[in-house]
Amino acid sequence: GYYNYDTGYKPKFVGEEDFQGQIIHPQHWPENLDYSGKRIVVIGSGATAVTLVPAMAEKAAHVTMLQRTPSYIFTVPAFDSISAFLRKVLPESWVYSFARKRNIVLQRWIYKAAKRWPEKVRKFLLWTVRKSLNDQSNMHHFTPTYAPWDQRICAVPDGDLFKALNAGHASVVTDHIETFTQTGIRTKSGVEIPADIIVSATGLEIQALGGMELDIDGETKPVNSVLTYKSVLAEGVPNAAWVFGYTNAPWTLKADLAAAYICRLLKHMDARGYEVAVPRDTENSASDETMMGGLNSGYILRASDRLPRQGKQAPWRVMHHYENDQVMLLKDPIEDGVLEFKNA
Repeated sequence: GYYNYDTGYKPKFVGEEDFQGQIIHPQHWPENLDYSGKRIVVIGSGATAVTLVPAMAEKAAHVTMLQRTPSYIFTVPAFDSISAFLRKVLPESWVYSFARKRNIVLQRWIYKAAKRWPEKVRKFLLWTVRKSLNDQSNMHHFTPTYAPWDQRICAVPDGDLFKALNAGHASVVTDHIETFTQTGIRTKSGVEIPADIIVSATGLEIQALGGMELDIDGETKPVNSVLTYKSVLAEGVPNAAWVFGYTNAPWTLKADLAAAYICRLLKHMDARGYEVAVPRDTENSASDETMMGGLNSGYILRASDRLPRQGKQAPWRVMHHYENDQVMLLKDPIEDGVLEFKNA
């Protein structure tokens, strides 16, 4: 992955030390936290926030999601009723295979449509939210200013976030934080949000290669100076491979392809007696984009100095394209003139 799971991203809020309640980062969740009957503010609008709000609203007095800017929210079924029916008449392996292919096609279609017809997909996503909300005045909390998939889309199972809002157990405030107070948060527009517990769902810090430093023959090689080859190998670094999934599709799709490619490469080296494989950029292919350059989320922008670069064209370009990656990683020749091999 690409996160530092030891430490979450913790922006410094004015007045934090004045707050008399409990401040929690989801990465360091206290065991046996009792929030029954408590007033909770969840800061954030990403996947963590939209998951926590409906879950905590079941027992809390009230949960407020405080966000600076809205995110796209999409309702997905929590239960696959189609597969449940098919299991009655078909073997489990067939049902699994069908569901996997169906989900890949649907997800890829939505992403491609968002890039080709961003305004139409935007209208569709907002329509799904509108029909899920009882109070239409809440729509401005779910109307982003950016195009779909400029940042990730948050999925909510069975629309549980909207159910919590409709029931009055949760609410959303879109504003900037001015300061923490003794009893909650005051926003820049002057809104006072009371809280017993504040959950800072502000995300994680990006960390490439698990925090390792690259050192080749005694010389340190900064990670952000390295190009990624086929999104799997590291340019100029002997025998260095890492598994990096998709940012626009399920992570495991690319993880599976990367793992299969690494196995192909190892078998190829074993068969020919090679001990070292090093990708070499001989055409000055480097660009200023990181390998996650397709997203403009805050956590990506903050980490531009910690991520490998991508190139201007294949095999240095990160395509985030499942069909093309299948060909490149599973079928294209291992020896392509870019990957350099050495014997013992």
